[in-house]
Amino acid sequence: MKILITGGAGYVGSACLRYIAKQGHDVLAYDNLVEGHPKAVGDNPLVVGDIADTAKLTETLQDFGADAVMHFAAATNVGESVTDPEYHYANNIGGTLSLLNAMRAAGVKRMLFSSTSSIYGLTDKVPMDEDTPKQPMNPYACSKMAVEWMIHDFAHAYGLGYTLLRYFNACGADPSGEFGEYHDPETHIIPRILEVALGQRDAFEVYGTDYPTHDGTCLRDYVHIDDLAQAHLLAIEATGPETRENFNIGSGTGYTVNEVIDACEKVTGHSIARRNGPRRPGDPVALVCDPAKLKTQLGWTPAYNSIEAIIETAWAWHRDNLQGYGPRSNTSS
Repeated sequence: MKILITGGAGYVGSACLRYIAKQGHDVLAYDNLVEGHPKAVGDNPLVVGDIADTAKLTETLQDFGADAVMHFAAATNVGESVTDPEYHYANNIGGTLSLLNAMRAAGVKRMLFSSTSSIYGLTDKVPMDEDTPKQPMNPYACSKMAVEWMIHDFAHAYGLGYTLLRYFNACGADPSGEFGEYHDPETHIIPRILEVALGQRDAFEVYGTDYPTHDGTCLRDYVHIDDLAQAHLLAIEATGPETRENFNIGSGTGYTVNEVIDACEKVTGHSIARRNGPRRPGDPVALVCDPAKLKTQLGWTPAYNSIEAIIETAWAWHRDNLQGYGPRSNTSS
């Protein structure tokens, strides 16, 4: 297949792009480089452009001869979505509308959408399957939920095959050590903990120590980016013109914040200072995936089955790439 990947220079998008290219598919990254990094694309082709530019997207899809689109491009900072919801709604919903119109104009009939487990919101259901009630709690999650509805409506009206992938905490680095996780500012838990081990941060802030878990910190599910990429490959290969599907992607195992810090200490050999703070509003006690549908229906078999194995790949990259990818490019079209 020829697969155009929006947000293909981002952390998860580029991991999927590189993985799928290794399996013999033709890939093309489309990214405005506001959050993405050209280096992450590797030797694969990159078109610098914004998904809001419908004309450029249409031309790119046509020139490439795309068979399918994987859609990762999105604003993803949850805290920022609360303080600046206009940007998130315009980028995530408006950008996806532009993409769907470009796909219609170019005659591309298959789509995979990078959604999120955040659409489930606060829930007592552990683990969470695809039928878990959806109660998005912040503008980021609401925008992703709205995009899911929009894709469904376009599929019904215009004949589009789609798969929605709702994943939990993406983490880890490429096993080669060449590509890893780098955000500016960094908001994800494992890189922030490793920054303490590297002396780049004085302590790791723990938000809430009074949750009803065995150590008082909240519980989350972590999935390695290579395992995510495998799921995306299986999903896009199974998506046909009539497909209307959704899957959760996660390990099925939850780890508390303190357990993740302990695992980072074990892997790095460094003591990691912790600074306990209050809960963040809206943070649920536990978010753990039930991946049974993905495993049964698509044959997904994750390679990374422990938090330590995931952290080892992240540590290898962060240890050897102290400056990450360098200053982020502000180039956009």
